[in-house]
Parts: sequence; structure tokens; C-alpha cells
Amino acid sequence: MGNSGSAVKVCTDHQGGINWLSLSPDGQRLLTGSEDGTARLWSTADSQCHGHFQGHESYITFCHLENEAAFTCSADHTIRKWDVVTGQCLAIYRGHTSIVNRILVAKDYLFSGSYDRTARCWSVDKEKQIQEFRGHRNCVLTLAHYSSRDVLEEEEEEEEEERVSRDLLVTGSTDCTVKVWWVSSGRCYQTLLGHTGAVLCLILDAPNRELFSGSTDYTIRTWNIVTGEQLKVFKEHQGSVICLELVNRHLYSGSADRTVKCWLVDTGERIQTYKAHKHSVSTLKYHAGILFTGSGDACARAFNSKSGVLQKIFRGHKFIINCIQIHNELLYTASHDGTLRIWDIRGICKRNKRRLKKERSVQGRSSQKGSLSRLFNNKVGCMVQQENGE
Repeated sequence: MGNSGSAVKVCTDHQGGINWLSLSPDGQRLLTGSEDGTARLWSTADSQCHGHFQGHESYITFCHLENEAAFTCSADHTIRKWDVVTGQCLAIYRGHTSIVNRILVAKDYLFSGSYDRTARCWSVDKEKQIQEFRGHRNCVLTLAHYSSRDVLEEEEEEEEEERVSRDLLVTGSTDCTVKVWWVSSGRCYQTLLGHTGAVLCLILDAPNRELFSGSTDYTIRTWNIVTGEQLKVFKEHQGSVICLELVNRHLYSGSADRTVKCWLVDTGERIQTYKAHKHSVSTLKYHAGILFTGSGDACARAFNSKSGVLQKIFRGHKFIINCIQIHNELLYTASHDGTLRIWDIRGICKRNKRRLKKERSVQGRSSQKGSLSRLFNNKVGCMVQQENGE
């Protein structure tokens, strides 16, 4: 497979590896969090750095970008909120006693997970801790959030206390468990048991009442988030499951075994394996029928999601690609080499759209043929019946 050529732009402002990359909901800005202890704000319009957030006393592990505010968490045990226009630090959330490795913003809540074995809930505006979720025996690595309104019938809800605030937090831990918590009380609603290794990633499908968890035990497990029942176990990976993506009831899983696999959620069948990576698959993103992956081999790749055919390799990074984002047919890759690289993917997207259009056209003709064939057979059948006097 041919090289993609050089990136459209290489941004080298950070002095340390980039650990995370977040895209604002309106698509106008990107946020990078780095080993150098700073975060930078980038415009997707001109690919220039328009903000430099300094204040953390250690490296930034993760970041999250809203339209008006940016959030970063750090090995200095704190979370910070920043004004995206002025770059001013608006709030510092203190309380964790170890590295904060993940944050999640939902409504007026800020959730965090830490190596101190707890998750916490903060008021975004009041800079105040609202709740602490204590019960894991080891560090909290990953978070998900949903409202019971999305999954529970009125009669299924439990206590009056929970009815006041129906939000639930899901946490995945290196203690091999997933826990579901009522945000209002901090009480554990479900403990999901089954994994035999650390839970590295979670993805939620609230409308279908399903939660997917990926683990160092090489498996992905599906859970009913109302009953806590384990529904399916996806077992074909030969290494830790590092990242998950769910699109149209297709589940994509990236693994330390150097592959991505695609599964049909409803049956559990593995329908595609994407090979070519020379190291762990660290991140993945589905876009317009194309599966984009980032790997420990310092390359990003584009696969036809249906056929599994490798369409493009993006070379240029020197170390692992930790995160990717896609906006306006530009691919953004952030790496431990400290650079943010921007790639033009219009050609791949255009080819894929043409291919999809052609496939639909062929399917349409085939369907039309089938209809005509059925019509012809029906007519023949009627004629035979008439001849036989039926």
C-alpha cells in the first residue's frame, strides 16, 4: 500500500509527548494535553495554535474540550478548567490523592477517575466536589455516563432519592470490575463481574441498554446496564483490548495483538479483521465508511470498513499515536513524539463515497431483478394454476 505523502501540517509547539486530543462539539477547535504539563488550543480553520494553558505542576494525562471551556487533568492530582478565549484558568478541582487519568463532562457535572481508586463528581461552575465514588480496589481507568431516563421504565427506578437525580456513572478499573453508581447518592447500583484483567475501555449504548467493556484479559464483554447481566463475550483477540468504537450496531475493537476486529453486536459474530499494524492499535475512529487507526508503530492507517482492505498509510510520526480526530475531511493525529499532524483525507473519502454509490446502484439493480423475477414466477404460477383449473 502506497504512502500518503507528507502531512498537510506538522505542529511542533509542545515540548513533550501529546497524551490526548479533543475536538470541540462545534468542530472549531482542538485541544491537546501534553507531557510538558501544558495544553494547547488549535483552530481547525487555520491549524494555528490560539491558546497555551499553563499551570499544572506535572504532565497532563487527558483533556476535554467544550465550545466555551477546556478541561485538563494531571499527574499533579488536580483538574483545571480554562477559558478558551483568554486562556485564563477558571477553576482548580482539588481532592484526588493520586494521578487523575480520566475526566468526563456531562451537563453541569465533571467526573474524574484516579489512581487513588476513586471516581469523583464535581460541580462545573462551583469548583466543588459533589460526590465521591469509593469501592474499587484499584485505580479507575475509564468512565461513562448516562441517565436512567434513557434506560429505565418509571416502575424500575429504585428509591425516591435516586428519582431526584437519575444520572449514573460507569467506572472501569484495574481491579477487573465495572461498577455503575447513582450520582446523587454515590451508591453502587451494579458491580459487573466477569473480566479477569484490567478494564481499559468502555462504550455505552444507552438506547439499547448495553455497555461494552474491553480488557487486558483479551476479551470484550457486553452487559445489560439495567440488570447487570453479562450478555456476550467476544473472545478472538490475542492481546489486550485497548480501544472500542460502536457504529450502527457494529463494534470495532483495537488490540495489543496488532489487529482491529469488527463484530456484529446482535449476534456476536466477528465479520472482519483489519491487519497491517506492526504494533498495538492504540486508537481508532470510524468516518464515512472508513476505519482510521493509530498504532504503536507510529503510523496511522485507513481501511475500507466493509472489505478490510488497507487504503492508506500515514507515515511521519516517530512514536506511538495516542489519539486521532477527524473534521472536515482532515485527519488529526497526536503522538508521544510531541507533534500534532494534519492529513488531507479528501481523496480517500471521495473514492469511498463513489464505491458506496456504485454498491448501492448494483444492489438496487439486483433488487429490481429479484422483484421482476418474483413477479414473472408469480405470473407463471397463476397461469399454471389456471391451466390446471385450480
